[in-house]
Amino acid sequence: MKMLNFPAFLLYIFMISCASHQGATTSGNAASTKYSEDLSVVRPKPEVVKSDTVVGQKDNQVKQTTYVEPKYAINQQLDLILDSISSINRMQKYIDGFTIQVYAGSKREEALNIKRQLSTSLPDIDSEVQYVQPNFRVKAGKYLQRLDAQKDYMSVKKHFPSAIVIPDKIAVN
Repeated sequence: MKMLNFPAFLLYIFMISCASHQGATTSGNAASTKYSEDLSVVRPKPEVVKSDTVVGQKDNQVKQTTYVEPKYAINQQLDLILDSISSINRMQKYIDGFTIQVYAGSKREEALNIKRQLSTSLPDIDSEVQYVQPNFRVKAGKYLQRLDAQKDYMSVKKHFPSAIVIPDKIAVN
């Protein structure tokens, strides 16, 4: 008698356990019947609007319907809510956005030199120096979406390897 090696034996057991059993049956009728329910009783029925028909020529009929005021109109409530949202938005001075931070350090001269290098190497990107005690920061660009910042970040990263994209507040004019 030849002995099977252990991995072949496991494969044999696995294949036997995965084989479909044709004699297997399901218990009960739950799998064979589908659930159905008639909901036509609870569905809302549209009101029938009487319309006056004017017969023009022999083949053409023009139907004139009367105006029906909607029962569940929320236009006034919606207008009030939209007005309050727009007034809140007008009061905001800043929105959340993103910027590229090129330099962060305590030396003012170095920050100004990096800003000068940034404006000469990439003139289409606006840059600024901010002082938040005790550090100077050089930031480039103002973006609403991170993907927009990512496009310029790749070009900035070539010139300034320490640059990073950071969340920032953007002033609304």
